[in-house]
Amino acid sequence: MRRKLIAGLLTALSVTMVCPAAYASTEHYTDSSVVGADSGWSDWDATWETTAADFTKVSLTPGADDTQLNFAWYSEKGDSDATPVVHFGTDKDNLETFEGTAGDVDQSFTGDKAYEYNHVTVTGLEPNTTYYYTVEKNGEQTEVSEYKTQGTDSVKILYVGDPQIGASKGQTQNGAELTNESGAANKAAENDGFSWNRTLNTALEQNPDINFVISAGDQVNKTGEAKEEEYASYLSADALKGLAVATTIGNHDSLNEDYMYHFNNPNNTENGKTQAGGDYYYSYGEGLFIVLNTNNYNVAEHQKTIEEAVKAYPDAKWRIVTIHQDIYGSGLDHSDTDGMILRTQLTPVFDANDIDVVLQGHDHTYSRSKMLYGDGQTHGKYEFSLNADGTDYDWDHATNVDTQEQIALAPEEGDTDAQAALDAFHEDNNCYTIEDVDGDTVTDPQGILYMTANSASGSKYYELLSTQQDYVAARSQNWLPSYSVITLTADTFAIDTYQITDDGKAEAIDDTFTIKKTGADAADASADTTDGSSDDIDTAADTTDSASDTAEAADTSADAAAEASEN
Repeated sequence: MRRKLIAGLLTALSVTMVCPAAYASTEHYTDSSVVGADSGWSDWDATWETTAADFTKVSLTPGADDTQLNFAWYSEKGDSDATPVVHFGTDKDNLETFEGTAGDVDQSFTGDKAYEYNHVTVTGLEPNTTYYYTVEKNGEQTEVSEYKTQGTDSVKILYVGDPQIGASKGQTQNGAELTNESGAANKAAENDGFSWNRTLNTALEQNPDINFVISAGDQVNKTGEAKEEEYASYLSADALKGLAVATTIGNHDSLNEDYMYHFNNPNNTENGKTQAGGDYYYSYGEGLFIVLNTNNYNVAEHQKTIEEAVKAYPDAKWRIVTIHQDIYGSGLDHSDTDGMILRTQLTPVFDANDIDVVLQGHDHTYSRSKMLYGDGQTHGKYEFSLNADGTDYDWDHATNVDTQEQIALAPEEGDTDAQAALDAFHEDNNCYTIEDVDGDTVTDPQGILYMTANSASGSKYYELLSTQQDYVAARSQNWLPSYSVITLTADTFAIDTYQITDDGKAEAIDDTFTIKKTGADAADASADTTDGSSDDIDTAADTTDSASDTAEAADTSADAAAEASEN
């Protein structure tokens, strides 16, 4: 048996998650005018006004499997209707036509100017092939772009965290404070978009055979507000014309519908939804990739997504989950507060479904966990409650779901009762077992690897916790943008992580970490997961009614919460 299946009742809570007060460094960020002084900043700056006003950039997303590719883009709504059409093929003079769907964009996001979003799926892709495409914007074809597929026996994935275009607001550049007003006045978005572009170009120069990108969330910064200039900056990266990105809904993406306009995610589910959308999944090479919107606390729904994905792709050799919040991270800002808050609930679900790796963001620091699995004990369930007037969350307290106890996360000095409650909260979240393995290569582990990515753009950095947690194997914060490269084969998962120095060089910040599978336990694992999933489905069904009750309360406050938080 590959992993001990842990059964437990999961209370379903549907609540939208936003960000507590930040402890971001006010001293360190990536100043694009400095790092780009000799590599394109002046050109980027000269065209920024045009870039910020172009909401129609195309985004590419992996399809349901590696034979598909998803497209999304805006078109201006004028005298003619949107034409959601992609022309795609190997002969640029004879491209095949693929049609999709279109819908209206909420004009409050676009300065009252009317746009429509277009979503199209292209099928029939083959590995190691050069393709060409154009998209139609109201019947007019764009210029031809190139898209190259790579091999699928060995898949290379670029894994990044928190580009968060616009988060450098308040920093100083050339003696002036970076602002985040709308349009071209969002100078923070200009700064961060350049650095995001620089990171992708650096990573691809080092790894030209990347298959696709996984982003662990917070593509943009503004929470619950119009932020089209931030998406325009994000999507203007040179590489994204020919590179698909599997994005995750971060807390800064979560409270607007514009995320789901800009990204055409495969196998969308009705689970874990916020305004931006819900959970989804896809297959690529030997991997099953499951993306959860953990801005919604309804773990029973996330469990359903995982089980649905496993059932859809039962032969996948690897099961990899991406979430935004880092339930096992090491940053000062989130890893022991809102990042940790779902740990006691998600850990047993991941164990029960034989998840191999969890990719996380949110903490703007880098960490790699040891191999972890649950302790098999009963633990409390926690969330952040709404404040008294329902306009935001009470980030000063964690709420015990079952007892409604309010746990002060920063007790006043001398309040021994509050300190005791906080200590008990932290102790309850020690719900994991550290597997006894040696070295940087493990074979057929019982535990799960949890990665936390630092910011790929350097728009915002956080401090590391002063004391490294016992579950962390390696961590880093050097105030530099970073990225990881995952290499996935039928029997090997390997990950390397790099930071980009101010002079543009990529240097390793951790040793290569490798998980190997011999296949000896595959049959047992499959059988155990099937049995466990049946039991878990019943458990999820039992909690649906309670989730519905809490969802109604959350929905009534979502709009107010959206207006309140921009941390």
